[in-house]
Amino acid sequence: MIVALNNPEEFKQKAIAWANSFDVACCLNSNNFTDKYGKFEALIAAGIKGELTANAGNAFEQLTHFRQKHPGWITGFFGYNLKNEVENLSSANHDGLNFPDMYFFAPQHIIIIKGNEAEVISDDANSVLKSIEQASIHLTDQPVSAHIKTRFSKDEYLQTANRIKQHIARGDIYVTNFCQEFYAEDALIDPLSIYSKLNNISPNPFSSYFKLKDKYMTCASPERFMAKRGDKLISQPIKGTAKRSDNPTEDEANKALLRSQIKELQENVMIVDLVRNDLTRSAKQGTVKTEELFGLYSFKQVHQMISTVVCEKDKTISNVQAIKNTFPMGSMTGAPKLSAMQLMEQYERSKRGVYSGAIGYFSADGDFDFNVVIRTLLYNATNKYLSFQTGSAITFNADAEQEYEECLLKAKAILEALSQLLTDLPPER
Repeated sequence: MIVALNNPEEFKQKAIAWANSFDVACCLNSNNFTDKYGKFEALIAAGIKGELTANAGNAFEQLTHFRQKHPGWITGFFGYNLKNEVENLSSANHDGLNFPDMYFFAPQHIIIIKGNEAEVISDDANSVLKSIEQASIHLTDQPVSAHIKTRFSKDEYLQTANRIKQHIARGDIYVTNFCQEFYAEDALIDPLSIYSKLNNISPNPFSSYFKLKDKYMTCASPERFMAKRGDKLISQPIKGTAKRSDNPTEDEANKALLRSQIKELQENVMIVDLVRNDLTRSAKQGTVKTEELFGLYSFKQVHQMISTVVCEKDKTISNVQAIKNTFPMGSMTGAPKLSAMQLMEQYERSKRGVYSGAIGYFSADGDFDFNVVIRTLLYNATNKYLSFQTGSAITFNADAEQEYEECLLKAKAILEALSQLLTDLPPER
């Protein structure tokens, strides 16, 4: 059923609130960004026809079978620790969230918003539409109860970043993404309200809200991991970040500085080379190319340097295999990929879990699209554990102090959504 919308934004917010009443729900929200590879403004999925919960081991094989059983729309996520299935790796760091490594579900109800129209895909589309129209937009003044701490003090972060630079000087790796966790125990929040606030503070093109029973993801990601459009695979790694300014002249200067900094250009091109290499495993020979290098894009919180790498998919490679061939995404690992992942397990203090993973969909027409899970708050309502991580690229030319400040810049929107101040947060002791 396709219906005309007088107010698409209001309908979208009502549809998200309606979906949140189900045990499992997913919202993928483009926030009206223009993207030549985007297929809709929003996709909202709710209810379970079938589901797959899997951990690293044979998760991708299980997803292949699940996809064969459910060839229509499915939505879900890949956790970073699936790296332990892709490579001979392990993870022994702290995990307070206990999310599965992989989860997908075939929805009972799907709402797709494009322009001023909504398509409702359901066995009872009329009832779904009526329920959405009667839903209240979810706004609550429930106070946030969360004392945010960090796994690293500033001094510990600086010391660790400089130790990582020693590995680079020795030639062990060229670049890596070093991440730190912000967390709260005994936290009480209303996840959908936090998502609404976060999306208002930092509206990004790969925003998402995912509810898996007692586990929640509120995501303000600006980055696409990989999409498939017809026979074409598209990956758009982000490397390079600069802060926004309310002063237009200063804002343009920050943007120009990002484009001229050797360190930012180096880390971007190294990851582009890694992505090109990853895509060759799924590409028709000779078709991998860089469609855009060092593209500058401005979001409400930051300027970002984004490159676009594409290829024609080898027809013998399945969609699931194409994702496995490039997972985890190079922008969140480093290069060489395996060595960087091994080192970060040594130096980081938390399992990344869904952070550094991907949320998205496989569609009925054979396409797919997945984001990179960054700028994301994760919450386990049962054990009241709240977590978000930030990372930055460490290269030979990186300044540890500046990398620490970049991590705080990336945390700013989430802290604001939680009504927390960007102060020197106390580390765990």
